[in-house]
This record gives sequence, C-alpha cells and structure tokens, in this order.
Amino acid sequence: MEFLRFLESIRTPVGDALMSFITLFGEETLFIVLALVFFWCIDKKRGFYLLFTCFAGTICIQVLKMIFRIPRPWVIDPNFTIVESAREAATGYSFPSGHTQCAAGLWGGIARSAKKRSVQIGGTALVLLVGLSRMYLGVHTPLDVLVSLGIALVLIFGLYYVVYLGFDKPNRIYIASGVLLLAAIANLLFVTLYQFPANVDPTNLANAQKTAWQMLALAIGVCLIYPLDRHWIKFETKAVWWAQLLKLAIGVGLVLAVRMGLKAPLNAIFGTNIGAGVRYFLIVVVAGILWPMTFKFWSKLGNEKKKEF
Repeated sequence: MEFLRFLESIRTPVGDALMSFITLFGEETLFIVLALVFFWCIDKKRGFYLLFTCFAGTICIQVLKMIFRIPRPWVIDPNFTIVESAREAATGYSFPSGHTQCAAGLWGGIARSAKKRSVQIGGTALVLLVGLSRMYLGVHTPLDVLVSLGIALVLIFGLYYVVYLGFDKPNRIYIASGVLLLAAIANLLFVTLYQFPANVDPTNLANAQKTAWQMLALAIGVCLIYPLDRHWIKFETKAVWWAQLLKLAIGVGLVLAVRMGLKAPLNAIFGTNIGAGVRYFLIVVVAGILWPMTFKFWSKLGNEKKKEF
C-alpha cells in the first residue's frame, strides 16, 4: 500500500486523464477488436495465438482471484482514495490484475510474434504502462500487477512455441485446446461447487461464476475453430484494402451486436450465467466460423475490381 499512497500523493488532473486513457489498452472490447483484426485481416496464425493466450490467461486470473479473494485497495484501507473514473471497471477481487493480464496477452503477444524491433518495444511499453496505470488509478497493488505479468510471460512464451509455431502441427493445437477446455471446466466446477466461507463477497462470487461460463464457452469455441478451418473453411486473410475495411467493419459490428444485443434476451431465457455462456459461444461461432466463411467473397471481389482496371 505504501507505493499506492505515493502514487496517490502525486496525482494531478492531467495524470489522472492520461492514466485513465492508458488503462483502456487493457480493456476487453479493445482486445476483441484488435485480435479480430489480426485473425481476419493480417495473420490468422497470430490472431489465433493472441486469442488463445488471452483466454488461457483469463482462466488463470479468475481461479487465483477466487482462491485468494483479496479485496481492492480502497476496501483494505478505507482512507485510501482512487481515481473515481476507474471504479466502474474495477469489479471483482483485486489479486491478480485482469486488466494487466489482458493487456499483456494482447500487446505482449503482438510483441513476441513481431519481427520489427519497434513493434516489440512498443508492445512491451504498453504492457508496462497499463500495469502502472492500474496502480496509479488505485485499483490494484504492485503484487496484483506483478503476478499478472508473470503469468502472462509464461503464457506468451510458452504458447508462442506450442500454438504460434505449432499452428501447422494439428496435434499440438488439439492438445493445447484440450488443456484449455479442461482448465475452463475445472474453473467452472470450482466456483460453482466449492464451499466458500461465509464472508465471501456474493457479488464477486456471482461475477466469477458468470465469467466461468463465458470462459467455458470460449474454450469450446477455440476447440471448434481450428479443426473446422483446417479441414473445411480454410479462409484467407488477404483482400484489397477497401474490402478489408468493409470485412472488418461489418464483422466487428456483427460480433458486438451479438455481445451486446443478445445479452438481455439470452439472460431472460437461460438465466444470467448460462445466458452469458451461450452468448459468448455465439460470439465465437460468428467470429471464428460463420463470418470467415464469407472471406472468399471479399478476396474475389477485390480481385475482380482489380481486373476491371
């Protein structure tokens, strides 16, 4: 807490605004959009690696949150103040930092799989800045951030060899996907069946259970995407620039429509937890299976326009 109090003492309105902006680079929505940019338009292999790394990291973080159940800094010390704009996104237990993990999975994964030194340096810097922003804003301790960075490093480098370099070796991907699925099932069973002590925060427990259903859905989706694409869809990422923009804009719109538009009806039908799982499974189906089935059209459309000129 001493380091957080030091950061609290040097806060300024400009610093608050800057760190509030930097912390957005660890948001889930930004991760989804950028991962899809890679998966759909740049490098399918790298996009799959980024998605896999983030999903695996999120499961690890959620398990640790519920094992240790460490409150947020302002709960531990009621006299400690946070930057109020950060409070809404600071849900669940404090340890480890989910934002830091998400940022590390995305920007660290981009840096690890990039060949350009500038991208490597830029990605690494963003990871560190997001971690610093979480502490500056007062929503995480140094331990929260450092443990998240450690987990992310293990996954980024480990899955780089297993998933990224092994993308054309199906057995590696099938084994990794199976492990991810088993981890997601174990997480769901843990937060659902374990007899937590009476003082467990009911809101945090409910959030962990909902997230567990979401991660199970995403893990099932990952297990389906790779074999379906390898044996059937076989989509290409290449297209002329304007076709790429249209493909990306329409595809992201569809994904976000499923993510936000189906929340209320699915929750009404299945309940909050299972409804969240069904919704995230549909997100994966749309993003990884249904929409990529249209990519031959976008590639062909671009080539036909080229021939006309």
